[in-house]
Amino acid sequence: MAAPTIPDTADMAALADERALVDRIRALEDTKARLCAEQAELTVRLDAAVRARHEQARVPAARRGRDVAGLVGYARRESPAKGSRLLGLAHALAEQPHTLAAMKAGVLSEWRATLISRETACLSRDDRALVDAQISAPGPDGSYRFDGWGDQRLSAEVQKAVYAVDPQAVVNRRAKAEAERRVSMRPAPDTMAQLSALLPATQGVAVWATLTRVADQARSAGDPRSRGQVMADTLVERITGQQRAAAVPVTINVVISDQALLGGDRQPAWLQGYGPVPADTITPDMFTALRRLYANPATGALVAMESVAREFPAGLARFIDLRDRTCRTPYCDAPIRHHDHAAAHAVGGPTTAGNGQGLCEQCNHTKQAPGWRSRPATGPPGQRHTIETTLPTGHQTRSTAPALPTPATVQPISHGEIHLSRITLDYAA
Repeated sequence: MAAPTIPDTADMAALADERALVDRIRALEDTKARLCAEQAELTVRLDAAVRARHEQARVPAARRGRDVAGLVGYARRESPAKGSRLLGLAHALAEQPHTLAAMKAGVLSEWRATLISRETACLSRDDRALVDAQISAPGPDGSYRFDGWGDQRLSAEVQKAVYAVDPQAVVNRRAKAEAERRVSMRPAPDTMAQLSALLPATQGVAVWATLTRVADQARSAGDPRSRGQVMADTLVERITGQQRAAAVPVTINVVISDQALLGGDRQPAWLQGYGPVPADTITPDMFTALRRLYANPATGALVAMESVAREFPAGLARFIDLRDRTCRTPYCDAPIRHHDHAAAHAVGGPTTAGNGQGLCEQCNHTKQAPGWRSRPATGPPGQRHTIETTLPTGHQTRSTAPALPTPATVQPISHGEIHLSRITLDYAA
C-alpha cells in the first residue's frame, strides 16, 4: 500500500481556506437557527398585540387575530397559509422551552423544530413539556440527543416518546388524520402534474396493490408500456371512466393567443389549474368550444367586464379566474376560491373586473379583519390589473395580474450575409 502523499505548502494553505469556509458556513447556519428563534418569539408578541387591539375594538372573540397569519406572511415574504403554519410553530415553541433554547443555541433548525412540534401537537401542554425535555434538553456534557439524527429518525424518536406519554392521544390523532383524507395536485416539470392522495394506510395499500396487479398482468401479456406507465394510465382510466388515458373527456380552460393556436407562434399557453404549457401541446382539434378573450398586445391585460349584481356572475367570475390565475395575495399561489370586491361592496365598491380579484379562502378572510384596506390602483389605460392593499400596520403591497399570452413580435436582424429573426415575447415586465 502506497504511503499517503504529504501536501506541499500551497496545498496546506488551500486546506486551511476550505476549513475556514466550512466553519463559516456552519456559523451562518447556527445564526439562522438563532434568528428563527427570535422570529418565533416576536410572532407570539405580534399575535398578542393584534388580539389586544381587536379586543379593544370589540371584535367578536372568534374573529380576533384572524389576520395575524397574513401579517406574518407579509413580514416573512410567505403566503398567509405559510404564515399560519409559522404562527402555529411559534405558539408551540412557547410550550417547548428546551426546543426553543436549542434553536437559540444554534443547534436546531426551524424545520427540525417544526418536526418536533408537529409530532407533539396531539399532547396536552404538560405532556408536551415532558417530551420536550426528553428530546431537546441538553445532557450533562452539553450535548444533544438529536445531534447527528436525520429528519426521519428525529420524527420517529419523538413519535415513540409521544406514544409512551399518552397512547390515547395517538389514537385520537389517527382518527383525526383519517377525517382529513384528501386529493391534491401540483405542477411538475416538463408539462406533467403530480396527483397525490392522502388516504388511510389500508386504503392506500389497496389502491397500490390493484394498480400493481393490473400492471403485472399487462406486462405479462406483452404490453410494451413500462410498469409505471401502465399504473398511471390505469389510474386515469378508472377515475375518469374513459377507455384510453389520453382521451381526456372533461372540460379544461386553456388561454392561448390566436397566433400561437393557428399561426405557429411560440408564445406558451396557460392551462387553468396548472400553469404554462408549450404552445405545440395545444391544437385546435382538442377544443369543443373556443371563447375569445383578447388581451392588450403590449401589456397582456384582458378587456374589462362588469355587473350590477352583488355576487360576481358566472361570466365575470370566469373572467377573473382566467385573468388572475391564482390567489392575488403576494407570495400566495393557492387556487382561487373566492371572487372578492377589492373595495367592499358595502361601501360602494362596484361588481366589476376592475374592482374584483381572485383570492383563496384564507386570504379573503384575512383582508376582512379590522384595519385592512384594498383598492384598485389606477394607471394608464390598457395596463394590467393592479390591486393596492394597506395592512393595519401601514405597510402597503401591490399585486399585478400576470400577463396573458399575446402575439410575438418578429424583428429582422441583418448579420453580414445572413438574415436572422429575433422573437420577442410580449410579456410586460
